[in-house]
Amino acid sequence: MILKHVSSAWWGPPKKFDTNHKERRVSWLELFFDLVYVIAISRITHHLAVNNNESGFLEYICLFPLIYWGWLNGSLHHDLHGNQGLRTRLMTLWQMMIIAALAIVVDKETEDHHQNITIVLIVMQLFITYQWWSVGLYDKDHRRYNWPYTLFFILSAGLMALDLVVSANWLWVIIPLVIFCNYCPPFIAHTLLRRSSKELNLSSSMFERLGLFTIIIFGELVLGVVNGIAEVENLDFYIWIDFALAISLVFALWWIFFTMIARREAKRNFARATLLELLYIPTLISLGFLASGLSSYFAETSMESIQSLFNYSIAAFLLCISLLIGLLEYPAIFSSIIRNMRLSIALTGFVFISLNAISLELSKSGYLLTVILILSIEIAYLNFVYYRKLSIEGIEPPDDQT
Repeated sequence: MILKHVSSAWWGPPKKFDTNHKERRVSWLELFFDLVYVIAISRITHHLAVNNNESGFLEYICLFPLIYWGWLNGSLHHDLHGNQGLRTRLMTLWQMMIIAALAIVVDKETEDHHQNITIVLIVMQLFITYQWWSVGLYDKDHRRYNWPYTLFFILSAGLMALDLVVSANWLWVIIPLVIFCNYCPPFIAHTLLRRSSKELNLSSSMFERLGLFTIIIFGELVLGVVNGIAEVENLDFYIWIDFALAISLVFALWWIFFTMIARREAKRNFARATLLELLYIPTLISLGFLASGLSSYFAETSMESIQSLFNYSIAAFLLCISLLIGLLEYPAIFSSIIRNMRLSIALTGFVFISLNAISLELSKSGYLLTVILILSIEIAYLNFVYYRKLSIEGIEPPDDQT
């Protein structure tokens, strides 16, 4: 009897489903798990930098949501059902192996390139389906909520398998259906939870994980700058000026994002939490586009197309931040300024869109200076509004806002 109890504790069945989250710190296992996704994201971003054309961008737009879906489901599963047992660690290990395999095949240009990626994605799809379905083996109450995941994820795996046998023309029909099937179950689960008078919110630890995942993508921007500068043969004074400006651009984007998004809580409601998670997709894809462009920016002779890409990417990033703010909780005293801050960020996004309508023939350094100037004005405005409000309310600024 004692042996059975010890072996059960050692194996560690998944934690029972509970809508009341306990505050916890992100574990080392979760950070190790994220590290493999750093590699996968880096590989697809490098693939885009090498294939900087319409086909490359479409492939990135298709692959990124599927990789993000794998990370999101693995992270949510650990947040809801993970523990210190062997089962949790093995499940994490197996998913890490799958993503590592995807990182290998995604940037390997062979005749069966597309087929290899599809097979690995099918394996990931089936594994994550098993993750959610298997919780019901241990927790019968969970079965009523995980059936949408099992059903739609299996349907998605079937669509992926169909992709192996049909012509490439069907790819642009199958992939949107796969993405739809992968991301719609939480909305059905939300309805089921409401029928049971239960409410599931995004935990603070899971929101922290989203921030850490964003840092991964910002790391790709820095890597893009480093790789781009490394491609230049003559590292003269002006190249180092471009290097400093490019890093400053990345830092300015980081500043705006984490000033508005960090240390917040998602608004209550599972559907809102899911919308927040979905909104991260275009936010992070826009950063991925920037990262791929930066890796070739400094060696390019024709600047018009790549600067246009930067303008649209920065615009999309800022507009997504404005939308994300609407899904977050802020202290009541800031309610009067949040609307103006959201509007200001959105207007700055439209400024970058308008730059493409204006034929400005700028040098590399001139363009980077222009972008930094626009972003600096936005940062200055956000800080002015924030600190002015603190002064009016007689509140001391927090020690750490980052």
